[in-house]
Amino acid sequence: MPHLVLWDIDHTLIDTRGVGRKLSAAAFEEVTGQPMQQQAQIDGITEAVIFRETAKLHGINTDRTDFERFAEALARQHTERAAELRNRGHALPGAAAALDALSTANVRQTVVTGNIRAVARIKLSLFGLDTHIQWEHGAYGEDADLRPTLVELALNRSSAAASDVALIGDTLADVEGGRTAGVRVIAVATGRTSAEALRDAGADAVIEDLTDVNTLTKLIVADRL
Repeated sequence: MPHLVLWDIDHTLIDTRGVGRKLSAAAFEEVTGQPMQQQAQIDGITEAVIFRETAKLHGINTDRTDFERFAEALARQHTERAAELRNRGHALPGAAAALDALSTANVRQTVVTGNIRAVARIKLSLFGLDTHIQWEHGAYGEDADLRPTLVELALNRSSAAASDVALIGDTLADVEGGRTAGVRVIAVATGRTSAEALRDAGADAVIEDLTDVNTLTKLIVADRL
């Protein structure tokens, strides 16, 4: 069976340059009736947890129904304001080439992300990064609270053995999720976490960005060469 890569999205493949927070704030106010004055930690955290913890910061207790309403509002915000997201955000350098190169090497690719599935699809399609993604094999922010559980879901949905899988992400949560599930972790220092911190957290390899496509491909397929 060919290798499977589990991609993170934000700060790994794309940067929304603040638009994502703006759209989240609009969806939050729509659902709760309160302006979002502050937001809970977001790096590597799933959308369900971000919504719940952000609501707590505003003195609001929420349940699953509230989150589902928020998820619908968030997807709608991304759809209606796609032009703003496209104009202000961008694909990170090397992202498109990396996806293409892994596809050429017969590597299956999907995403493990804190984004809800609808938003994940919108984000990657806006920047032309969705072509090689097998969405049905991924795991998303509405599926579970914690990253390790999302990785396990992706393994089950793709019928892949952990030893045949690599996760690529930019946060400590990505590293933890991959290590807990027993998959290789290639950390990319394109987010807010330093290469040193990613390495100390136990990433199997750390790269500065995705521009060296040959090195990335070798890290994924080296044991098949």
